Amino acid sequence: QVKLVESGGGSVQAGGSLRLSCAASGVIYNPRTKTYSVGWFRQAPGKEREGVAAIDSGNYTTYADSVKGRFTISQDNAKNQWYLQMDSLKPEDTAMYYCAATPGWWTIATMSPEYWGQGTQVTVSS
Repeated sequence: QVKLVESGGGSVQAGGSLRLSCAASGVIYNPRTKTYSVGWFRQAPGKEREGVAAIDSGNYTTYADSVKGRFTISQDNAKNQWYLQMDSLKPEDTAMYYCAATPGWWTIATMSPEYWGQGTQVTVSS
């Protein structure tokens, strides 16, 4: 079975940075095509869940408009690790952040993940 474990959340002041990590175990790709996508999602209290960023096995990245230019998603295939570098953080970035994965090539706007991590809290103060 697939497991995703996030780390790196915490509390920072507005304008600061955090790097979230996601470690994956198990097979997340399509067994025939070897394709997959990994995304970061977030949910703040009283808000809808929002897709933040995604990367696929072809290294294609997509971002929500609200984080473009500030967040960067990346992967280290040798380590089975995925990252979300968050710079210029704003109070509105405060949320629980989740790592998620699914077979195939998807953008953050189109993916419906099959596997989810437990989440890591990010709090940005003004």
